[in-house]
Amino acid sequence: MPEKKVVKAVVCPMCGELSKAIAYTSVNVTVNPELREQVLDGSLFAWKCPSCGYSARLTYPVLYNDMKNRFMVYLIPKIDRFQLCDKELEEQYNNLRNISKRAVADFNSFKEKIFIFESGLDDMAVELTKTVISQTVSKKLNGVEVVEGYLSMYDRENNTMGFTYFTGEDMTPYVQTARLEIYGKSKEIVEQFAVKDKKLKGFLRIDSEWADNILYRYKRAKRIERMNKMKK
Repeated sequence: MPEKKVVKAVVCPMCGELSKAIAYTSVNVTVNPELREQVLDGSLFAWKCPSCGYSARLTYPVLYNDMKNRFMVYLIPKIDRFQLCDKELEEQYNNLRNISKRAVADFNSFKEKIFIFESGLDDMAVELTKTVISQTVSKKLNGVEVVEGYLSMYDRENNTMGFTYFTGEDMTPYVQTARLEIYGKSKEIVEQFAVKDKKLKGFLRIDSEWADNILYRYKRAKRIERMNKMKK
C-alpha cells in the first residue's frame, strides 16, 4: 500500500484566511523511504499560510507502515481507546503475520514507537521499563512528578538504553540511562502477564497506563506467591 493523500481546507489561526493543504493519511516507508525523515522531522505535516506566512504543524490521523521492520503505527490525535480495529486494514493485510500494530495519541509517542520498532525492541517491555525507571527518577528528585517520558537512546553494544523524562510543572527534562538487564526482566514480565494482549487484533495503545496495569498484575502475583510460601 503506497502513501495516500487528501486535500484539506485549513483556516489560518493568525489571519483567518481559508487555504488548502495536502495531508498524508497513510505513508509506506518501505515503498517510499524518503517519507521516513519527513515524518520524523515533522516536515511532512508542515503548513504555511499563503496569505500571512504563519507556520504550523498540522495534526490529523496518519498511518505509518514499515513493511521491512513489520510494524504499523497509527497516529490518532487524543485517541483514548485501548484497541482500534480497522476492518478494511485487517482485510487488506489478512495474509501477513507477526506485524506489530499500535495506536498513539500524540506526535512524540508516534516518533518513539517508530524508534522502538526500528531498533528491534519489544515496545511492551520498553513501556514497562520506562515506568519502573520513572519511579526511580521521581525518588531521585525528592518525589517530583514524572509527567511523561520517551526512549531516547538504545546502545546494544554498550548494554544500555536511555530515557528522557519531563518532570514537574515546568516539564524539566531529565535523562536516565539503564542497563539492558532491566529491559530483559521487563520482557520476562510481559511474556508472563501480557499473553492476552499480544493475541489481540487491531491497533493497540501500549502506553504508561497499560504498563501500570501490567506492573500491578506482576506485583499482585508476587504478593500472592509470598503469602502462599508463608502458609507452608
